[in-house]
Amino acid sequence: DADSIAGLAAAAEQGIIVPILIGVESAIREVAQAVGVDLAAFQIVRTANRRDAVAEAIRLAREGKVEGIMKGTLSTEELIVPVISATRGLRTERRVSHVHVMDVPTYPKPLFITDSMINIAPGLSEKRDICQNVIDLAHALGIPAPKVAVLAAVETINPKMRATIEAATLCKMAERGQITGGILDGPLTFDHAVSLKAAETMGIRSPVAGQADVLLVPDLESGNMIAKQLAYLADALSAGIVLGARVPIALTSRGDDRRSWLASASLVQLVAHMYRIAAAGAPSVSVAAHA
Repeated sequence: DADSIAGLAAAAEQGIIVPILIGVESAIREVAQAVGVDLAAFQIVRTANRRDAVAEAIRLAREGKVEGIMKGTLSTEELIVPVISATRGLRTERRVSHVHVMDVPTYPKPLFITDSMINIAPGLSEKRDICQNVIDLAHALGIPAPKVAVLAAVETINPKMRATIEAATLCKMAERGQITGGILDGPLTFDHAVSLKAAETMGIRSPVAGQADVLLVPDLESGNMIAKQLAYLADALSAGIVLGARVPIALTSRGDDRRSWLASASLVQLVAHMYRIAAAGAPSVSVAAHA
C-alpha cells in the first residue's frame, strides 16, 4: 500500500535497509507512482498473489538472501502462520513473539511491551521464551540489564488468578538461571510498574517497580490495549518487531506513519545485526518488504 511504499523508500534513503519488494509487480508500480516513489533502484520479485509473496519472502530468508521481513498490506495471520510452519517456515527453538518498543512522552525511557500481537493466551513456558526474547532485544538496543515487570491485575499472589502465579514463577525461574540477562519482578500492576510514587504508596520496594523497561503482559488482549492506549492517548511513537524466528519481522500497520516505519526498519536492522553469525557484513541490511 501507499504507506508501505513511502515508508520503505524513506528507510532506504536513510541507509537503514536495502528493500526487496515482493508481490504483484503491476500493483507495486501503480502504488509507487501514486505516491511519487521511484522504484528504479529497488529489486522487485514478482509473484502472482499475496500467498506466493509470503512464501517467496520465507524462501529468501531461509536461504540467507534477506535478513529481515517487513509486512505491507498483509494481515498478521497471513504472514505469521507460514512463518511458524514446522516444515517450511522460519521457526527456531525459541517461541516466536512480538515486542512493541514505545517512546512515551510522559515516560523517561523507551518502554517495551510484549506480547500484544501473536501469542493469545501464553502459558508459563511460552512466557519464558517471550521474556527471553525481549531481554535479548533490550541488550541489542544497549540496555545491559533490562528491568522486566511481569504484569497482573494485583500485586499479590492469588491462587485464583493465573497471571499472578505465573508472574511469581517467572521471577523464580530468573533466580535459577532459566531466564537470563534481565531483572524480573512480579506480579506488578501497571501503575506500580511505571510509577515510583504509586509503588511507594503501596510499600512496594524492588529494583523494577516504578522504573520498568519491559512490561510483560498476561495475554494478547491486555497487551494490545496497553499499546494502543499509549499510542492514541499519550501520543507514543511505536515500533514493533517479531523475535524468535530466523530473521526479524516487522509487523508494520497501514495506520503507521513515516516515523513508525523508520523506527520499525531500524529495529529490523539492529536485530538482524544481532542475528549475524559473523561480525563482518554489508553496512546495510537487505529486507523483504510486502507492498
